[in-house]
Amino acid sequence: MDNLTIQQALDMGIQALKNHSDSAKTDAETLLCDVLHCNRTKLIVDANYILTSEQACLWQEYLQQRIQGRPVSYIIGHQDFWTLSLDVNESTLIPRPETELLVELTLDLTVADNSCCLDLGTGTGAIALAIASERKGWQVTGCDRITEAVQLAAHNQRKNHVENARFLVSHWFSALGEQAFDVIVTNPPYVESDSAYLTQGDLRFEPGSALTSGEDGLDDIRLIIPQARQHLKSDGWLLIEHGFKQANAIQELFADAGYEQIQTRQDCAGHDRVTFAQFKLHNPL
Repeated sequence: MDNLTIQQALDMGIQALKNHSDSAKTDAETLLCDVLHCNRTKLIVDANYILTSEQACLWQEYLQQRIQGRPVSYIIGHQDFWTLSLDVNESTLIPRPETELLVELTLDLTVADNSCCLDLGTGTGAIALAIASERKGWQVTGCDRITEAVQLAAHNQRKNHVENARFLVSHWFSALGEQAFDVIVTNPPYVESDSAYLTQGDLRFEPGSALTSGEDGLDDIRLIIPQARQHLKSDGWLLIEHGFKQANAIQELFADAGYEQIQTRQDCAGHDRVTFAQFKLHNPL
């Protein structure tokens, strides 16, 4: 397509995506910025800039992928999270804004300046790297059972110049031996295996193993809560992101496992999103 200006490309993109995305304008702007290697300001101030033939071809390719439902972050290969820019691929979930609540709550904990933190099921490394970037005195470990995810997280560590984090292959606690941590955080699979959401939108393209966990979505969490006791120091904290209907069940799992100070916090949409609790050694089971 010859002589396609930024404004024309943007209008074309919004029109093409409006029946395929609930965020057609945002998607079109994000994709076009990636094509042009620019920020959104350029889309406004240089609206009459004419795309090169290569840029126009890439733009059309991006639009076709998005029309087919492929997530924007997979198309452009990266996603912003916290203050970081993270590369993403189909081996991991795409980091989502609501997960930043898990980071915020972790940073608000009253723990030592030299604490050790574990991120279970680290994926892109988003949670581990966000925490490590804010707490330079902490040592943060991220683990994932998927080798490709661990490799991606280590790549994102180098990309964002975070020195106090490391990543390893481990199915939950399987490769951690007797290591103990002051804080354990996790955004585990928690979607019900028969959830209708799995056939909608971006979730169709994301790895199912990172999304689902049994009929009620709690199978992995049922393993993590009791097993975490063996890897938490006394007065350590376990923080879990979960679905908005799961808070009561998770609070009960925490209580059954002998945790204290069990609390749930809501995300920006007002949905129960993170439940956390403290472990004390005087609570044997």
